[in-house]
Formats: sequence, structure tokens, C-alpha cells
Amino acid sequence: MRHLGLNDITDLVLRNPSAADEENSAGKNSDSHPGGGDENADRGNWSNKREYLLSMIGYAVGLGNVWRFPYLTYQHGGGAFLIPYVIMLAVAGLPLFFLESSFGQFCSQGPINVWKAVPVLQGVGITMMLVSTFVSVYYNVIIAYSIYYLFASFQFPLPWTEYTSTDCNTTARAVNRSVMAGVNQICSEEFLNSPLKSPSELYWDQEALQRSSSIGETGPVVWHLALSLFLGWILIAAALFRGIKSSGKVVYFTATFPYAVLIILLIRGVTLEGARDGIDYYIGSQSNLTKLAEAEVWKDAATQIFFSLSISWGGLTALASYNKFHNNCYKDSIIVCITNCSTSIFAGFAIFSILGHMAHVYGRPVSEVAQAGFGLAFIAYPDAVSKLPISPFWSILFFFMLITLGLDSQFAGIEVITTCLQDAYPIILKTRRGQITVVICILLFLLGLPCVTGAGIYWVNLIDTFCAGWILLVAGLLEVFGLSWIYGGNQFIKDIEMMIGTKSAPFWLWWRACWFFITPVVLLVILGWSLYTFTAPTYGSVEYPQWAVALGWCMTAFCLLWIPVVAVLKLAQASGSLWQRLRSVCTPAEDWGPYLESHRGDRYGQSGTNKIDVYVISNKTDNRL
Repeated sequence: MRHLGLNDITDLVLRNPSAADEENSAGKNSDSHPGGGDENADRGNWSNKREYLLSMIGYAVGLGNVWRFPYLTYQHGGGAFLIPYVIMLAVAGLPLFFLESSFGQFCSQGPINVWKAVPVLQGVGITMMLVSTFVSVYYNVIIAYSIYYLFASFQFPLPWTEYTSTDCNTTARAVNRSVMAGVNQICSEEFLNSPLKSPSELYWDQEALQRSSSIGETGPVVWHLALSLFLGWILIAAALFRGIKSSGKVVYFTATFPYAVLIILLIRGVTLEGARDGIDYYIGSQSNLTKLAEAEVWKDAATQIFFSLSISWGGLTALASYNKFHNNCYKDSIIVCITNCSTSIFAGFAIFSILGHMAHVYGRPVSEVAQAGFGLAFIAYPDAVSKLPISPFWSILFFFMLITLGLDSQFAGIEVITTCLQDAYPIILKTRRGQITVVICILLFLLGLPCVTGAGIYWVNLIDTFCAGWILLVAGLLEVFGLSWIYGGNQFIKDIEMMIGTKSAPFWLWWRACWFFITPVVLLVILGWSLYTFTAPTYGSVEYPQWAVALGWCMTAFCLLWIPVVAVLKLAQASGSLWQRLRSVCTPAEDWGPYLESHRGDRYGQSGTNKIDVYVISNKTDNRL
């Protein structure tokens, strides 16, 4: 008699009981790796359910949970902001997360090949892959900033504690004075000698970034950042060398360590003098329900939900595609979404308790020290921890946490690219996963070098503005519209029931309402409002020149261009009249459906024959019926 181990007990708890018998039967008919136990021998599967959940949580929980959500909450009425935040989670975040992860798991394909369901929209998958590529370039630069600050934290006192600037050619404690003195563009009076800048801000601008005065003045490569960037890519290549088999082991640490740090920081923070003031500003007595009448609050809540869950990047589809067919993707979606949002709220307490202490030390209101984004991670919080006893210890913890948060999200971004390539060329690339990963990391490292020059931070901000905004909203809108209205929402529900078992009509009532109407409307409103309120990007007080803004729009256009281009190509390749061609490209491909023959069942036939009961062209003789 076989003894049950921890993995077996976990599988029994998390498995979908209604599909267990079918899964066992399917397992008998499907091949597996010798000794590997994978249901899908061609693509592989997650070693166990824990690795998938930790990878999804690590992907969804990123830097934005720590450096953006707490600031938005404080800015938009404190605790009152949680009302629109939870509502937007229910009507937009969770429905899209469930839809996207189910989509990838059903057909075991990446974000491009899943669109065999609606061939005319296959360009959406290409857009997602390109967005992940652009974002991976600059996201690892942010990890490089954290790596640099981590190494800088092994000093006492912390180097930004007493950092000063005296004149254009002299920077106290500068590592590369000769380079700094030779870069005249950073020697403007406003830039260097402003009395309003704190030591931590001067350190960030002059020492860490060696920032030039504009994006047009590149300056030399900042070598300590270039080396940090190189180290970041080495870590990612090593973790992903064997795909999900290796990254699944790494996430046991990278996905859990940030929670340990946040708990430690919260315990330390609440014991500090002034912590109550910081928490009050975050989510306490300063809550303002009148803010709910402002449209900007609802727009920011919806945007934060959309981006914090990493929807429409392609990563959810790619990671879910390695699940076993009968995995309960519905339960997974609930777990990951709730964990993500709870982490955001919890992180706010840890961050604002220490910012409250910082405000107390300086004798200033919390509103004057609270910042978001780079300002929180690399200026305000480093300044705050420098005021604590044993400050290097707290600084090391904080930046190590930022690195692990960033790595998890970056893993999925690279996974999107490799999955798309392997799905496109399965025979050639099946056994070359490690080589593909290394080549991708090298190319993205080279593309990221302009982001570690004197003008690097401007490039990071530009790419973030134009490649991680409207493109994702457009892709998400087309995704939910394509599956609900072209492929057929009811058809998609039947596909999901093939995986998780039949559900009652009331169970699907909410999901139908969201997929058919509520979620598309919310995305349209966010997209329209974002475009209407668009202003040219700035970094602090530095405005971007027109050519840089135009370049940003070109990046947006390049990513979105593939949607109409692929649609036109599909129409051109189809045969018949225009109406017949249109119906043909809106009809699932013949090989659409579950990846393994044993899972296709009667609905999809046993030889790639698709028995879908909608959008079939009656006068075609392609054996679809």
C-alpha cells in the first residue's frame, strides 16, 4: 500500500472532484515524460498545484502593490477608496482574470495560439507578446535599481543619509567624479542645488542614476547600473533555464519572502513614534467618503485593479497553459485575485506606518513625505529607514523584497515570449528551452542598455507610459468581446465546464453578465477617460520633447498595428465572398480545442474535428460538422 505524501494530500484537496474520474481516464490515454508524470508530454505541466499558484501570485503581486496602491488609497479618500476598488475587482478584475486563465488552460497554448478560437483576432496575441517584450526591457531596469540599492545598503551609515551636492563639478561621496564633472547637462542650478531636495533625493538623481537634464542628452552608460542589470538578467535566465520546471521551484522563495518582509516591516513600523499618523492618513480617520463622487477615483480604482492583476499581458494565459486539463481554474482565480488585493492593502499599513514615523522625525505632515512609484521606493522609503536603528538591516530587507517582487513578475513576462516561440515552432524549439531563454535574456539586456545611461530614467518612464497603458485596455477589450460575442460566451462556458465540471445556471449568471456587458463597458469607459485626460508625460518637472512623445505613440502603434494587419491577412487568405470570408475567420480553426485527444470528447471529435455548434458555414465542405 502506497503511503500518501504532502504532494498527494495537497492534490486531493485542490483537485476538482467532478473531473477526477475523467482525468484518470485521460491520463491512461496520454503520454508522459519518462518518470516525469506530465499529462502533456509535448509542453509539460506544472510539477504540482502549489508551484502554479505561487507563480500566479508572484506574477500578479508586483511592485505596484507596494509603491502605487497605498499612495492611491491615501490620495483618494483613504478607506473610502476600498469601496470602488472592491467593486472594480468584482466587475472587471476577477471576470477578466478567470476568462484569461481558463482560455489558456483549455487549449494548452500561449497567448498567440489560443486565438485559433477566433482567428481574426490572433493579432491580439501578438500585441500581448510585444507588450511583454517592451515591459520586460524596462522592468528589469527597475530590478537593477533595487539591486544597486541592495549592495549600497551594506554600509553604515547608509550612503544617502548625509549625501550632499556643493556645486556643478563636486558631488560629495560621488563614485565617479570625473564622469559627473564632464556631463555638463546635469549641472543646472535647478537640478543640483535646489534647497528643497533631501539627501536621499540627491543620491537618487546624482549618484544612482547620474541623471541628465532631459531624454535628449543621453550621457555615458552608468556602469554600476549596467552591471546590476546584467546580474538581474543572469538571475532570470538561471531561474527560467528549464522553464516552469525550474521557475516553479524558485517561486517557493520569491513569492513568499515579500510577505515575511512586509510582516517584519509592519511589526517594526507600528512600534515607532508617529506610526499612528501615517496609518490615519492611509486608511484611518482621514477617510473621505465625499471622494466617491469624483470620476477620477473610480477610474484610478479600475486602472489599479486591471494592471495589478496583470491582465492582458499574456502571462496569465501562458502560465495557465501548463496546467493539467481538469485543474480548477475557477478556484485558482478566486485565490489569486483575493491574495493580490489583500497584499496591496496589507502593504499600505507596512509602508505608511514607517512614513508616519518619518513625518514625525521631520516635523512635517505625512502628505509631504508620501510619494508613489520611484519616489516612494528610492527616495521616501530609503530616507525613512535611514532614521531607524540598525538602518542597513531594514534597508537590505526592503530592497531584497523589491527584487523578489520584481523577479516573479519578470519570470512570467519572459515566459510569454518563450511560450509563444515554442508554440509557433514546436518541433525545432521543443528541446531548446534553455538556449531560447538565454538568447532572449541577452537580447533584452542589450535593448535595456539605453535605460541605464544618464537619460535612462526618462526612457523607463516613456516606455511605461506608452506601452503599459492603453494597449492593455484595448487588448483586454478585444479579448472579452472576441470570446463573448464572436466565439460565443455560452460556448466558452461549455468549454470551461469540460475542465471544472458542470455548474448550475445561477452560478454562471454573474459571469455571463460581466463577460457580455459589464466588463466591456467598464473597459470602454476607462479607455475613453484615459485618452480624454491624457497629458504628455513628464519626469518630475522635466518635460519630454515632442519627438519623444511622438516616439512613444509610435511604440503604441507598433504594438497595436498587428491586430488589424493579422485580421486583414486572415481575410485575404480565406476563400469565398466577403461575407463568407468574414464568417470563416470568425469561426474556430479545425484544430481548435483541448490539446490532448483524450480531452477533446464528443464536442471536438477525436481527430481535430471541431464540433462547435455556432458560426459554422453551411456551404463549406471542410468537414467541420
